[in-house]
Amino acid sequence: MANKLIDLGLGPVHGYISLEKKMQHVQKELDHLACRSGDMITRVRGAHSHQQKKRKRAVEELFKVVEDIKIEFECLKEQAQQTSFYNIYARWKMVQHVDKMIKELTKQGASLEKILPGGLLVETEWQGRTIEINMKEIWAWLLNDGISSVGIYGMGGVGKTTLAKRIYEDFVIGTKFADRVYWVADPQEGSIHKLQDSVAKAVNVDLSNEEDERKRAAKLFIALSRMEDFVIILDDVWIPFDINKIGIPLGLDGSKLIVTSRSLEVCRQVGCQKEIKVEPLCEKEAWTLFLEKLCPPHELPLDVKEIAKSMVQRCGGLPLGIITIAGRMKGVHGIHEWREVLEELEGSFVGQNDNLFDILHLSFNHLRDRRLKECFLYCSFYPENYKIPRDELIRLLILEGLMDKRRSRLSLFDQGHVILKRLERMCLLESNDREIECVKMHCLIRDVALRMIDSDSKYMVKSGRCLQRIPDEIEWKEDLEKVSLIDNNISLIPSGISPKCPKLSSLILASNHLRSIPDSFFSQLRALRVLDLSRNYDLEVLPNSVSQLSNLIALLLSECYRLSFVPPLGGLKALKELDLYHTAIKNVPEGLERLVNLNCLNIDSTGLRTIPDGTICKLSHLQSLRIPENVEVRVEELKALKHLEEFQGGFYDIDTLCHFVRYRQSYETPIFYSIEVSPSLSLLWFPSPVPCQINNNVTLSGIDLGGGKSAIVLPEDIQQLALINCHGLSACLTTAFSSFNIQRRGLTLCLIDNCPELECIMKVSSSEDQLVGEMILSPWAPLESLEHLSLHLLPNFVGLFKWEIEFDPPCRIFCHLKSITISRCNTMTTIFTPCLLQHLQNLEVVELLFCDRLEEIIADKEGGKVRSSLSNGDQHSLKTFVNFPRLKKLTLQHLPKLRSICEGIIICDSIENIRVIGCKNLARMPLSFSSIDGQPTPSPPLRAVEILNEELEWWKLLQWKDPGSGSVIQPFVQFVAESPVV
Repeated sequence: MANKLIDLGLGPVHGYISLEKKMQHVQKELDHLACRSGDMITRVRGAHSHQQKKRKRAVEELFKVVEDIKIEFECLKEQAQQTSFYNIYARWKMVQHVDKMIKELTKQGASLEKILPGGLLVETEWQGRTIEINMKEIWAWLLNDGISSVGIYGMGGVGKTTLAKRIYEDFVIGTKFADRVYWVADPQEGSIHKLQDSVAKAVNVDLSNEEDERKRAAKLFIALSRMEDFVIILDDVWIPFDINKIGIPLGLDGSKLIVTSRSLEVCRQVGCQKEIKVEPLCEKEAWTLFLEKLCPPHELPLDVKEIAKSMVQRCGGLPLGIITIAGRMKGVHGIHEWREVLEELEGSFVGQNDNLFDILHLSFNHLRDRRLKECFLYCSFYPENYKIPRDELIRLLILEGLMDKRRSRLSLFDQGHVILKRLERMCLLESNDREIECVKMHCLIRDVALRMIDSDSKYMVKSGRCLQRIPDEIEWKEDLEKVSLIDNNISLIPSGISPKCPKLSSLILASNHLRSIPDSFFSQLRALRVLDLSRNYDLEVLPNSVSQLSNLIALLLSECYRLSFVPPLGGLKALKELDLYHTAIKNVPEGLERLVNLNCLNIDSTGLRTIPDGTICKLSHLQSLRIPENVEVRVEELKALKHLEEFQGGFYDIDTLCHFVRYRQSYETPIFYSIEVSPSLSLLWFPSPVPCQINNNVTLSGIDLGGGKSAIVLPEDIQQLALINCHGLSACLTTAFSSFNIQRRGLTLCLIDNCPELECIMKVSSSEDQLVGEMILSPWAPLESLEHLSLHLLPNFVGLFKWEIEFDPPCRIFCHLKSITISRCNTMTTIFTPCLLQHLQNLEVVELLFCDRLEEIIADKEGGKVRSSLSNGDQHSLKTFVNFPRLKKLTLQHLPKLRSICEGIIICDSIENIRVIGCKNLARMPLSFSSIDGQPTPSPPLRAVEILNEELEWWKLLQWKDPGSGSVIQPFVQFVAESPVV
């Protein structure tokens, strides 16, 4: 009892004495809260979305409370300074006041934690158009009641977690989820048990006494099901899992799951209904972020600025890299230090930063498949920012033995494409819609790969280094196995140099300037299996020592344009691939017929005139054969190639083609082909220089299609057909399809050039024709799968359709058409009708060139006797609004009588390029642009509007659907030179 009385007596005295310490504590808490809330205010200033405005108001209100406490505290400090230390009562009252402040600050700190839970406000935050666009798209999904799960994926360090944190903040401020938003960091062990622990800890569920995963899942499921609205954000997920095994009741009313991962596959396998890829920053945003983190006191000097921009470019738009280098250069002013750091970065960026290396290296470590790891490392053999052709890469991966053994070449390429796609989905490789034939490795990801390769003495990679000469002999270590010197300026290998590399299996010297190679160079490289000298344009002679490389399985010499001599190859019994595409050889290499293990032979586009009889038939293991367009191989020799999967070549007449087709139809194994039939073989319209799967195409050139004694038999699986300078073609293309036995869906490209008889694509002249059109196997069926249609120099062509009875166009006609090009068809006055437009929703490119009589592109009303199944309201809508949702390119060139594109309005929000030249009778541009705040705004993809400089006055007078549209797109106008006559 006495002790309690003493405590009660000493309590006020202790508080009286500790006033200074308590005031220091208040100051510290004020500074901390002001800093955190101030950062948040800065971040949301200028925000436009509804959620961001709520967040801004909430933080500003909290900030105001803190400011009020701060003002009150300043007054208290002045009062304390003016109050005597011995004025016990006054100081005791001040202690009570300070205690009240501490209590209020604690309360405000807890409020701020609801907005920004521990660790979620990061200094690496940035603003930018990219992140705002992503935020807008994600929020549109999350506000949709039908979408409960969203995946955010991208490469390490690109900003996935930052984006997720922004979403977190939006959820906890002013939404119904405010108290039920849970952040869960994936433990990365790939364990269901560990992930359950992380979720349980976040939602405050005790699983410590339960070991059975199913019972743990049930416990979590019940706990979360009792919550009406909740959001779980799973950050940095590496291993896919079954969401039900965790115990997250996905799909409940109001529940939302957000997953961030470096792998698209993980997002999909977890069950995300929508995914969004976080791309690296564009050049402008990257520079803005760099300056924001560098915080220079003054504008950077010009010389420093150029170096800084090179540094930022070296980061490849990766925010983590930009922030890292900006932090390193903060406060650095001397040009010498800037240059020194740039030199280091050009060697290896991640090599200077172990943290960045560890983050990016994690992606590699999570590649469970050995082949994926080896293929990933192999991609680093190519230079930085190099657009790697997929098929070239896959061919090399096959030759390196990195694929499973398969019976067919097609299945090997399929496997290769799957591997590259997996690396893309794990964000270790990049690709885009414009260059789907290529992949690219991000520069910092490549740094990681090179750092691992450099630690292994088996590799030497010096690609894209601007080397003038071959590495010195001392650099060719005896244990080297693979060397890549792609894309340098090496022109000379000194005479006498002879690298001693008994284990070297792959030497890639492609894309250099080699003029000659001494015999000595290959004398000690007897283990060499892959030799790639492609794209050495000045190389004329291959050394004789190549003939001694008995282990060689691939000799790749494509696009060595001046190469005219290849030594005897008969001793290369192991050779599987010989690529002489686009070389100057005039004779078949000596000993070619003895290469009995050869799988692939490409002698296309060479100086060859003939292939000796009996040569091809001896290469019985050939899977791929490409021969010059002017050299014919007898069908009898092709019959000996039982394993042939790809063939590119030509025949002199239709009968030989029919013979070949009938022979191949007896085989179950399909063959991919590119064939020209012409009395004087001259060119192939579909060349494909890279050894890979060919699109099945046939070119008939200079053939009389009406004088044959028997029907023309084309392959049933034909995909592309070109008719060039042919006579005797039917007036209607679908009639010709019937006589060519093309009655199935599958034809994707049709090119017709200088065939004077052709009048239309489709003609209906009787009810029987209409009935046939409704049958499954009709002459019109190929028009359903057609993607590209090109018509050139057809003097009697009147239009796509010609009908003489009332008629409903087939419902799927042209439904896959992506591009249409029409040039020098001078009888045609109009192209599309309103009824046809409903079938052209996939159209991406429209090119109309040199059509002298063309008056309107989309007719104001249906022509002929077409019968429209549309209601009057629908017909009126079609005339008022024409929607081309995928149109990217519109070219109108030298159409002197063109007066109208259409009477209504064309909606094409995807348009990228508009080119209008020599159309001076066109008075109105009916394109419609979306508007913001009532002002027309060009579509985001728009890059250029091309016109002639001398037509500027006509352009100024051109009328637009919206009066302001012309001025809005003026910044995109580009003046171009007159195009050559087509």
